[in-house]
Order: sequence, then structure tokens, then C-alpha cells
Amino acid sequence: MQLFGIRLVGINEVTGHKLLLTLILIAVLALLGLALGALIRALTTHAGARRERVRFWARQGRSLLIAVVGLVGVLSIWFDNPGTLTTAVGLVTAGLAFALQKVVTSLAGYFVILRGKNFTVGDRITMGGVRGDVVALGFIQTTIMEMGQPPAVQGADPAMWVRSRQFTGRIVTVANSKIFDEPIYNYTREFPFIWEELMLPIAYRDDRARAEAILLEAARRHAVRADDLPAELRERLQHQYHVNPADFEPRVYWRLTDNWLELSVRLLARDHGVRELKDAMSREVLAALDAAGIGLASATFEVVGLPPLRIQRQAPQQG
Repeated sequence: MQLFGIRLVGINEVTGHKLLLTLILIAVLALLGLALGALIRALTTHAGARRERVRFWARQGRSLLIAVVGLVGVLSIWFDNPGTLTTAVGLVTAGLAFALQKVVTSLAGYFVILRGKNFTVGDRITMGGVRGDVVALGFIQTTIMEMGQPPAVQGADPAMWVRSRQFTGRIVTVANSKIFDEPIYNYTREFPFIWEELMLPIAYRDDRARAEAILLEAARRHAVRADDLPAELRERLQHQYHVNPADFEPRVYWRLTDNWLELSVRLLARDHGVRELKDAMSREVLAALDAAGIGLASATFEVVGLPPLRIQRQAPQQG
């Protein structure tokens, strides 16, 4: 094939025809993607609270459909001879296995995520050392809206400036291959609640029973009650995960330390809004402690000895 009198190497009438068919196929697939996207938006307009998740999985299906049709179409256009196709596939597979190991592993991780139901868009997870909400899932990477870390894990790497589970404003992409290397923590998949604790140190001389009652009263006002949970959810948790029904009720635990009595109230909270819940509880507990004359304990130190002191009076100097 010649262009402006120049013969193009490797392009003849047959390859030019195949190239034209490939461009037409790409254009058709692009139009198909736009049409399916508009159809998905139209069908999910009235999906309510589940709209974003329904749209996400519909888009994933659209992407897979277009990818499969495109791959089959390109192979059909360029490799009409089965023998040539087998040779080409073998060479491409060998090259991919050597040069694109991470990409292939991430692509495999994508299908494992879809099939294994590890997480979906909107779930709060920890993946690859990143904590946050899943906002997108691609063939190679998962996109997470990062959240901060509670004080107990502030030493984790990378350290966060947000001292609670609230968004930091950073968008983080994590390779899908991480699911083969590290455990995935999901806060919301099967049970959209978490157990939280609020610790209160009080002096041994204070009214311990009253302090415990104050903690319990505040926890019962703000915690998720067992009656608020659907009956089928409670039954599934008991039979599938062996969760004791008593664990749904707030409870205070005591721990003895060298300096104070540590009271920890354990309560059930929703997966989002924990910082607001603990803030409201802390304000109420402090007000109730002040009214009861109970103070928060702090570390104290006893001086058991002093170095010897020597006082020497100097005579005035003569002018």
C-alpha cells in the first residue's frame, strides 16, 4: 500500500482492510458504551438509596461486555486462521507472563473481588494499608476515599493528621493484586455496625458505681439498640457468626492500673458517624461527672528522695 508515493511497510490491501474494520469496531463499541450508559442511568433513576451501587455493578457489567466483544472482534478480524491465532496467543501470553506480572495479577484480583464478594462500592475497608470508603473499582486498581486513624493506630504508616475515622480528603488507588498478599478488612459488608469503646479513668477514691452508671446511661442513649436491628440480621449473626445476643447491649468493663481504675464501656455503633457519637457521649459524661463530684484521674508521681543541698554564704567583697 502506498501513501503519497511512499510504500508503507507491512500494510497491504488485506491489512488495510483489517485496520479499517478494527477502527469501525472501536467506533461501534464506543457508541455502544455511551448507549448502555444512558440506558443504565435511565433505568436506575428511581432506584432510591441503592442507586449508586446498582449503577456501579451495571457499569462493571457494561465494561466487561464491551471488553469481551472488543477482544473477540479484534481476534476475529486479524486472526482468521486458527493456527496463526494459536501461535499469536502463545507468544502474547508468554510476553505478558514475563513483563506484566503485576498487571495480570491485578486483573485476576479484579475478578476475584467480583466473584468473592470481598467488597463493593460504598463499603468501608482496609486494603493495602489504606483505610477508607471504596469509591471506584477498576480492572487494575481500587480507588479509596481515605479516612483518618483513631489514636490507637496513629503510629501506623503512613501516619494521619485526622485522629478519627473521618475523611482526610485524599483519594488513594490500591492495586487489586493486594487481595492476594494481605487480608482485607471490611467494616460494612455483612454487618453495617461496629463495636466501639469509650475509656474513662477515675481515681480509686471516687464513687465507682456512680461513674459506671453514668457511662451506661450515656451509652444506652447513643448506641444502636438490639431492637433496632432486623430480626433476620440478628438471627444470621447468631447462627452464622456465633454472636451472643448479650453483645448487642452496652456493658462496662473494669481494669485495674497503678494509677487509676479504667472503666471501658463497649457499645454497638453504626459504621459511619462514630466520631460524632463519641463526642456527644464525652460531653454528656463529663457534665454528669461534674454534677456527681467525680473527676478524671491523671498520672501522679511521688518524690521519694532529694539530693543533699549545701548552702554557703559568701563574705561581701571589699571595694
